[in-house]
Amino acid sequence: MILPPVESNNEVQVPDKPPIRDDTRFAAGRIAAFQYAGVAMFLFLISGFWKLQVQNPQFYDERAQQNSIKSVPILAPRGRILDRDGRVIVDNHSSFSLILARESLKEEHVKPIAQGLDLDYNDLMARVRRFKSQPKYVPIVLKEELTPGDLAFVDSHRDFFPEMVLIQAQRRLYPQNGMLAHVIGYTGEISEEELDTPEFAKYSPGDVIGKFGIEREYNDRLMGVDGQRQVVVDNRGQVHQVIGNKPAVAGKEIQLTIDLDLQAVAELSMEGRNGSVVALDPRTGDVLAMVSRPAFDPNKFAVHIKAKDWREIADNPDHPMLNRAIQGQQAPGSTFKPFVALSALETGTIDDKFQVHCAGGVTLYGHYYHCWEKHGHGTVALHTGILHSCDVYFYTIGSKEGIDNMAFYADLAGLGHPTGIDLPHEAVGLVPSEKWKLRNYRQKWYAGETPSVAIGQGALTVTPVQLARAIGGLAMGGVWQHPHLLKTPDKPLKPDVWSLNPDNVREVVDGMYGVVNEGGGTGGRARLPYVDVCGKTGSSQVASFEVTKGSSARNLKDNGWFEAFAPCHAPEIVVVALWDHGEHGWLAAPIVKDVMTAYFDKKKRLAEQVQEQARNLAGRMASLGNMVLPGGAGLQQGGTGFQPVNSDVQSRDREGAVSPAPGPRLPTPE
Repeated sequence: MILPPVESNNEVQVPDKPPIRDDTRFAAGRIAAFQYAGVAMFLFLISGFWKLQVQNPQFYDERAQQNSIKSVPILAPRGRILDRDGRVIVDNHSSFSLILARESLKEEHVKPIAQGLDLDYNDLMARVRRFKSQPKYVPIVLKEELTPGDLAFVDSHRDFFPEMVLIQAQRRLYPQNGMLAHVIGYTGEISEEELDTPEFAKYSPGDVIGKFGIEREYNDRLMGVDGQRQVVVDNRGQVHQVIGNKPAVAGKEIQLTIDLDLQAVAELSMEGRNGSVVALDPRTGDVLAMVSRPAFDPNKFAVHIKAKDWREIADNPDHPMLNRAIQGQQAPGSTFKPFVALSALETGTIDDKFQVHCAGGVTLYGHYYHCWEKHGHGTVALHTGILHSCDVYFYTIGSKEGIDNMAFYADLAGLGHPTGIDLPHEAVGLVPSEKWKLRNYRQKWYAGETPSVAIGQGALTVTPVQLARAIGGLAMGGVWQHPHLLKTPDKPLKPDVWSLNPDNVREVVDGMYGVVNEGGGTGGRARLPYVDVCGKTGSSQVASFEVTKGSSARNLKDNGWFEAFAPCHAPEIVVVALWDHGEHGWLAAPIVKDVMTAYFDKKKRLAEQVQEQARNLAGRMASLGNMVLPGGAGLQQGGTGFQPVNSDVQSRDREGAVSPAPGPRLPTPE
């Protein structure tokens, strides 16, 4: 093989610079650029992390929480309160409430919010501070019963104050003009003091509970269970999606023994007066009516009561928050005399023929005791002693039987003890005795103290509901039912029973009949034309004769009492009226008469309605008796109902036998 010759002048040309792909300086530059870019990105991320976690953590945490799931409470309505006939006394009505979402609350927003909603800034800040120990998700109820102006403020400032959350609520609607205010009571936000008590240990700050009356007594039954709505909101508080809904459970209804017809009459009878009226059914203990005056408007408490309204109530010298029916402890005056007479008869101290001469007063134990009748009543026995309410007669028999015998029978009647009525804070009154004085004053009882107690004065005090129960039990022959307001009590209390001599009871009742229906009786203004009413007047001193002599001050005038029951020997209703500083018991008698008139008029009206319904039913049955069935069959009324007249109308039973057709199913008259 022959190779071509190599030319000597062909030299390989080697470049001075290597190719770019082999240039290490170019590669180093690219690497450096990427490194710097990486460092820059890392520094950027670090700076962002610094802002999020170190520089402004609170700001971004709030923004993140605002773009989250929120729980909006659905407030449960309280149960309605009905009267004995099923009529609504207390209801609920729809309204709007405003709450503060504490997870997005800024304290600098509190002042402009308070100004915009006409709230006291200091009160609002105190409420905010009170909730600091609670979890963030627990809201603060800012204002209830929002007005159109409040709603406009919330709507126009929602972007500025995203912590404001509007919710629907059911608020209490109470009767107007203070009707039944002391019986029903009111609701309000639970206080710190209440949260510290075992009774309210299960509740949380901001809960609305019963504060007074029936609302408090049956709070657990009336309260419902709040629901919850879970929503997705943005950082402006706008709802974007509802992801969960737990409906609220309404509270249970309760039905009271109160009769609204009687209650309305009793309220009107006490218009312009201070005092109390209590009406009971002595057979069952049902409270038919209960009035205490002056009253207050519970609707002001249904929302957060204004400081001005509270001061007006608290500074009222007549104490409108006092339930005089169960808390007004006053000397009963002559309304106590029937119990003195009964105890004297039961102990054998006197009989119905025992007589005393009244010359306008009597000297006992070295002291002269005046009778209310300055000229005296002459010779007085049991019947006339009760009829004329002779003080001398009762001074005498009270001294003969002694303080402990009177105290024993007063104790039997329930005086000096709580009646057990289902209302909070009942007062117990006081029945003095030898043991009572020794225990409380370390002194013996002096005989000279007994005559004053025998006419319902001295240390003796009762409440109107105690007196109503006591006189009702006496009229029932020694069966004292416990008064109650719940129509169907959970655990009805057994009555207190004592075997009284029926003859003695009859003597006392006959005397009380004379007070109302016989000439010279002090209670003639309570007389009714169609039913026998038994009653007793009473005037009780509020200060000694030396203090009141020559004084015209209203608050030093005597209290006027009147107690009554009807019918006399089969009582269905007992009414007690106390007129503070009414001066005379006979002036309180028309109050009782009005209530009893309403009771018996209603009873008569209902009886007439039943008779009318019976007549209408009989008319319908008679018209049905003249019906003609298809095929000419009529109906005739037999002893067991309506039967077919035409027995040719037949049907076949299962066996194929022929049997009379049963005809239409018609009601059998009772």
